[in-house]
Amino acid sequence: MIGTTLLEISDHIESLASETGEYSLVCARYGDRPVPAAGLRFESRPVARAAARATEQYRDALRRYDPRLPYYDVIVRQEFAGDGRAADSGGDARDRDDPHDVRRFSAAEASGWTLSDPVVGGTVGRGNPSDGTAAERAGDRRRDRVEFCHEAAAAVFEALSAGGHDAAQSAVMDAYFELAERVGDPDDLCLCLLEATASALHRRLAPAEQASVLSAAAAELPSVSAEDPVSGTFDRLAEAGVVEGYARESDSAAGHATVLVSDYALTSRDGRFPTLPLVLELYRRTEPEHRHDAVRIASDDDGWRIGLTVGSGEPIGLVSAAVRS
Repeated sequence: MIGTTLLEISDHIESLASETGEYSLVCARYGDRPVPAAGLRFESRPVARAAARATEQYRDALRRYDPRLPYYDVIVRQEFAGDGRAADSGGDARDRDDPHDVRRFSAAEASGWTLSDPVVGGTVGRGNPSDGTAAERAGDRRRDRVEFCHEAAAAVFEALSAGGHDAAQSAVMDAYFELAERVGDPDDLCLCLLEATASALHRRLAPAEQASVLSAAAAELPSVSAEDPVSGTFDRLAEAGVVEGYARESDSAAGHATVLVSDYALTSRDGRFPTLPLVLELYRRTEPEHRHDAVRIASDDDGWRIGLTVGSGEPIGLVSAAVRS
């Protein structure tokens, strides 16, 4: 099964990684960090090249599931100690415009290299990444959202496969192929894929099974350290263009948070709001015993009011939630 193949390749890439490595993988065309090697470091050039080949195999396998997955020219980049590490606990707090942000750097910087160069030194300067035009920045955000959606969908798909949830997995696959035939825009397609995945999990899995699948999917993604998981989650959603903005209300009680969001990119259908991407991001940032297990949604004049609760006793609204007026 495709999910099993992806899991095996991802495990192999992780086995090559080293916390002290100076080499990482990047797309020479766009400057993006390719999934599933995003955030990983490698000890030597040969090891990084092996990881690059495996990353290309992973994306080729995933493309059988999603033919519109972006093609990346994966190359090796050397990053010295002064650059910081993607795995550092403070890495998530870096500004994307920081020229030493090891998670991503400018497409202009990458475009100056040739693919015949097997390794790119991190000290080579190509200008400030923030010098791009508004159109370029908008393009970067669109690519980030597409990659965010594909990363989330792939992690959930692998978790369904590993958990033996064949009916839900088939439902996701069938929905995707149907969507691919009628949705021409890649940005819209990736969002529709997440919506269809959330709907399939809601219809096919019990709430406890949904929680288990999301926990397994979160374990497939690079963990993210965050003192405030809720704010970290919505910062990431805003960064990827899944929400346009958010405001957090003062917490009324321990273990409860309320967030107002505007312009949520996924569409509410049949009275249900797809919560899967935000819960998956929350799970990446929290230990199992501290995870929110209840999500409640209410419509608001300016968007949506999202209530998050820890320790509610029974999972609810983890992949989609009924919309309350």
